[in-house]
Amino acid sequence: MEPQSRWQASTFLAAGSSSFTDLLALAAPELLPAAADLTAAGRAGQELPHGTTIVAAVCASGVVMAGDRRVTAGSMIAHRDFEKVFRSDEFSCVGIAGVAGVAVDMVRLFQVELEHYEKLEGRSLSFEGKANRLAGLVRSNLGLAMQGLIAVPILAGYDEEAGRGRIFSYTPDGGRHEEQRFASIGSGSVFARGALKKLYRDDMQAEDVVLACMQALYDAADDDSATGGPDVSRRIFPVVTTVTADGFERLSEEDARRYALAVVDGRMQLPDGPAAAVTQITP
Repeated sequence: MEPQSRWQASTFLAAGSSSFTDLLALAAPELLPAAADLTAAGRAGQELPHGTTIVAAVCASGVVMAGDRRVTAGSMIAHRDFEKVFRSDEFSCVGIAGVAGVAVDMVRLFQVELEHYEKLEGRSLSFEGKANRLAGLVRSNLGLAMQGLIAVPILAGYDEEAGRGRIFSYTPDGGRHEEQRFASIGSGSVFARGALKKLYRDDMQAEDVVLACMQALYDAADDDSATGGPDVSRRIFPVVTTVTADGFERLSEEDARRYALAVVDGRMQLPDGPAAAVTQITP
């Protein structure tokens, strides 16, 4: 199809749905991420920039998502200030782990998907619909994932219909799973999840959840070399976002710095972080 004829009105109608991915597959399939020709991906995958770690947790007013800033390429630090948490629309955000370039392309396509749907339908997609659309994008990357270019997102946001925060995690084959209370992805996820287990309480306020997520990222950085902790000297701190009934909000650099320094100061006294309360058993 010639470039000048790709975007005629008939092309938009021929797609048969409000999905931007379907439209792109019809008009310009070579622009889809899965169309990349990476025959040597299996060998090069480990040397490409990888991003970790992301944590998300439900709070009383919605949900909080935070991500460290480090990107590694093999044993090297490729970037110290990479951003892995993005606004997907007014009531949702997405974090990424895995091969950074593939993951960022996936997020950008997801953002356009949601905007395209809203313009065609005159309303935003339901949160379940967002989770399903993102699952489809992850599944479309399965061919590259099997070659070593794995990119896995985590979706969090405020469900306007349910009136609460929700979190969905994904597997490389496109499987989606709703998480209860909190979740983490990336190479440091096991350490971050362990930290959240001891710090998280139901119905916590957003400020307390932000602090708990900061503690979890610090614990992940403490045990996982691919996860970057707060870099005080360079003023590089985790990206933290909240999504509530009022919409998406990213914490300012100064607010992120304030939370991060509170964690760092606390670790000067308690290097292993705050301990969970232990229930006393009466003999």
